[in-house]
Amino acid sequence: MSARLEIRKTYKLYIGGHFVRSESGRYLPAQSPNGGHLDNVCHASRKDLRDAVSAARNAFGSWSGKTAYLRGQILYRAAEMLQNRTTELVREIQRSTGASRIRAEKEVALAIDRLVHYAGWTDKYAQLFGSVNPVASSHFNFTTPEPTGVVVVLAPTNRPCWPWFRSPRR
Repeated sequence: MSARLEIRKTYKLYIGGHFVRSESGRYLPAQSPNGGHLDNVCHASRKDLRDAVSAARNAFGSWSGKTAYLRGQILYRAAEMLQNRTTELVREIQRSTGASRIRAEKEVALAIDRLVHYAGWTDKYAQLFGSVNPVASSHFNFTTPEPTGVVVVLAPTNRPCWPWFRSPRR
């Protein structure tokens, strides 16, 4: 009996609400810390980047038009989905970074906590940073923060979930 051929997963790009392959059709191997081949990731081209920016700009109007409460509920739901898949995420972080189980669990917990933190701020931000501006007439002048554009996040491989935050000391 011959050995089975291991089929590697190819992670796709997420553009415009869909998982798509790279326009170029190229992919790169994802490697473990010891150099072993884990899976494949799509190698995004310039056209893929332009498509992603275009899709984000197109979605901006509908996202910014949603109420702060609804945006918070969407972020809470994302945190809930991460929490439901904690064991899978911990296993994947261990496999791809070589981190211990405890460190991987802390990283997943931090990612969930950050989403809950941002979800909680969605309906409070305007109240804290908005203001009534003094004017020398009988009308009111209000300042309210508004969404202004598209944001991109690039995550390094050493902290895959939330690299820019330090873990709290416990």
